[in-house]
Amino acid sequence: MSLLANRLSAIKPSPTIAVTTKAAELKAQGLDVIGLGAGEPDFDTPDHIKEEGKAAIDRGETKYTPPQGTPALRKAIVAKFKRENGLDYKPEQVTVGVGGKQVIFNAFLATVQQGDEVIVPAPYWVSYPDIVMLFGGTPVYVTCGENMRFKLSPEALEGAITPKTKWLVLNSPNNPTGAAYTREELRALADVLLKHPHVWIMTDDIYEHLTYDGFKFFTLCEVEPKLMDRTLTLNGVSKAYAMTGWRMGYACGPVELIKAMNMIQSQSASHPTSITQAATVAALNGPMDFLVPRNEAFKQRRDMVVKMLNEAKGITCQTPEGAFYVYPSCAGVIGKTTPKGRKLATDTDFVEALLEEALVAAVQGAAFGLSPYFRISYATSPEALKKACTRIQEFCASLT
Repeated sequence: MSLLANRLSAIKPSPTIAVTTKAAELKAQGLDVIGLGAGEPDFDTPDHIKEEGKAAIDRGETKYTPPQGTPALRKAIVAKFKRENGLDYKPEQVTVGVGGKQVIFNAFLATVQQGDEVIVPAPYWVSYPDIVMLFGGTPVYVTCGENMRFKLSPEALEGAITPKTKWLVLNSPNNPTGAAYTREELRALADVLLKHPHVWIMTDDIYEHLTYDGFKFFTLCEVEPKLMDRTLTLNGVSKAYAMTGWRMGYACGPVELIKAMNMIQSQSASHPTSITQAATVAALNGPMDFLVPRNEAFKQRRDMVVKMLNEAKGITCQTPEGAFYVYPSCAGVIGKTTPKGRKLATDTDFVEALLEEALVAAVQGAAFGLSPYFRISYATSPEALKKACTRIQEFCASLT
């Protein structure tokens, strides 16, 4: 009898973490690897947030909290959604998790059964389909090509909905492409969803505050409040506040769903750390002016990376609206051969050769459900980005 459960055969380790791990191993061997695989801001957590975490320790706030979070945190989350998104929630509609990933995990564990379908627009964040499959659900991939600026169209959404559809996952700004939906685009999707009351919606807004060129963010329920009774609006502090290691995600939704998710939380992680909860209150209630220079820095990096990639032979790259990723096409190098004799048949071949022969770590488009592309995170120093893009240009020029 096998020790491991059969359900594990449906999933695989995170490809983005695998790339970061491989790059770290090569660095440990003394190689000058430039890692562009991790989705993590290189900025530090703002000082006022760090100070509140330290103060919470000094106040002795190091004990268990309710699974759904402290009253102060729930109040801060409710206030954030009202202030920034115009959404009216009550504290009993709040759930928190050890990062946004656990919130997604709890939501699907609470709702997805064998045979349920979950619509996942592709390209997608790597964990969505694996979490769905872990609980017996079936991801229904809807390709959102470059010609659609990597966004889901209302026609494609309509075509993907069946009587078995349980959820739609909508991530804006998107990981891996940086594509973000306008109010008009969300309105068109909402019109489709209003016709299908059995479909629940998960809006993953983790990159909400990372947008550029005057782009205005909207979340789906802000555009169509009639969908609030079947929408889980998800967010967190990892990206905008540079708090990836603090591990805090949160969401608001209908009471029945939130109660179920909080019950699961009580039997798993119990709650995010009390220290992180206190720091998150400071983040949500505190100033956000630090985002202005950070977003300007991200925009400058984005523009440099897009320009340099478009100058690489065989590479084309769109300019995204948000997040800190670009998703260039490597179609122009497929079929070519590297200086070391490696034939590039896929985007996976391309990124593996790029790492081994040019010492630049990126993530293959196959991991995100759309090839032949690759993802680059520009959440690192301009110097490292310029050096990496130069290596990519030289590598592509060397292909035959």
